[in-house]
Amino acid sequence: MDYHVFKSAINGYLSRHVNGDKRPTFFEISETYPALDAVTQAYAEIASEFRQLMDRQLILPAYHEVDSGEKEISATTNHKWNVFMLELLGHKPPTNRGYCPKTCDVLAGVPNLMQAFFSILDPRKSVPLHEGPYLGYLRYHLGLHCPKTNAPYIVVNSQKYTWRDGEAVLFDDSYPHEVINNADDYRAVLIVDVLRPLPFLPRQVNKLTTTIARHTYGRAVAKKVEAFAAAYQERAGRKAA
Repeated sequence: MDYHVFKSAINGYLSRHVNGDKRPTFFEISETYPALDAVTQAYAEIASEFRQLMDRQLILPAYHEVDSGEKEISATTNHKWNVFMLELLGHKPPTNRGYCPKTCDVLAGVPNLMQAFFSILDPRKSVPLHEGPYLGYLRYHLGLHCPKTNAPYIVVNSQKYTWRDGEAVLFDDSYPHEVINNADDYRAVLIVDVLRPLPFLPRQVNKLTTTIARHTYGRAVAKKVEAFAAAYQERAGRKAA
C-alpha cells in the first residue's frame, strides 16, 4: 500500500476519536501530559547541556539532511534549521546522547515518547506554513535560547505562541502552523513528541502504527543521524591532533 494512502486512512480513523476539526490546538501540560512537567522543571540542566553542546561548535545537520521528508519546510527559506536528535521511535543515537546525559535521563521518565531533539533556527530563519503528517502525537516545546528582541513565534491553527526561555508549550502539530522569525540571534527549543492520549482501541492502533514506522522511517533517519555523529567525532579528532 502507498505510504500516503495508509497514513491518510489512519489519520481519518484517529480523527473520529479526537473530535475531528474541533479538537484543541494547545493543551494544558499538567492536565494532558503531566510527565512533561518534569522536563520543564529540568530546564536549567537541559539548557546547560545545550549551551555546552553549542560551545563545541559542532557542524550540526540541517533538518532535511537527516530527514529528507522535511525538505519543503527546512530548505525552502533562507538560512538553516539545524537539529540534534536524541531519540526517534525507539532509536537512541549513542554519540549524540553522550553529549547530553542529563537531558536523556530526564527524557527517560516520559512515557510513550516518540521523538526528542534540539531544534535550532539560524537568525531570521522562518518556517513556511505546513501541517504535521500524523494525528497520533502531540508536540512539546521547551524554550532554551529565545531572543527577546523581534522574538520569534509560532502560529498554530491561527493562534500565536511566542517562545521564552524556560517556558513550555504542548500543541497539535497536525494543524497548519508556521514560524515567523525576524530575530538577529538564533532560536533553540527542545522538541518532544509524545503519543496522543486516546481511548483503548485507537491507542492500540496508534502504537502499532508507530511500531511499523520505527522499522521503516525511524531506522532510515537514525542511520543518517549516526553518520553525521561520526563526522563530528572525525573532525574533533583532527582538531585534537
